[in-house]
Amino acid sequence: MSSTNDVDIAIIVGSKSDLLLVKESVEVLEKFGISYTLNIASAHRTTKHLKQCIRDAESSNVKVFIAVAGMAAALPGVVASETVLPVIGVPVDSKSFSGLDALFSIVQMPKGVPVATVAVGKNGAINAAILAIQIIGVADKSLNEKLKTYKNKMSEDIIRDNFELQKNGIEKYLEELRR
Repeated sequence: MSSTNDVDIAIIVGSKSDLLLVKESVEVLEKFGISYTLNIASAHRTTKHLKQCIRDAESSNVKVFIAVAGMAAALPGVVASETVLPVIGVPVDSKSFSGLDALFSIVQMPKGVPVATVAVGKNGAINAAILAIQIIGVADKSLNEKLKTYKNKMSEDIIRDNFELQKNGIEKYLEELRR
């Protein structure tokens, strides 16, 4: 987490229960050396505090917001209504609707208030961080190179996995995974 004036990404979660999920985003950002802030602010219960978090982030030269919310998931839309910067919404899994409620809330933004929406849950949290880094990487060649390296490693890992599968067959491959 950054304590300096310039911050790349501002992460806002709707409640403390979202922190376990956002830890996935934070790990990616730290791996890439990206500065970030992290705040808890509810779109419904702490509107003044939320607006202050947005203003503080903008005064820190933030480039992208990541807003993590479940259920009604108003947080990403409220953030987008208060800034002209890119906002990425991460829908939180829920016991009631498996995160579909949050997903539908985030993707149904009215025209003029765009929110980029990623997958529900852990994959979404990771993808939100990657997407935010890609947005920043448009103007940062060294960051862009790190992204290329990251994606090449993913590709190499899959090719290595396929090689092991072909060499050992499915039973032995799955046995190795269980260890």
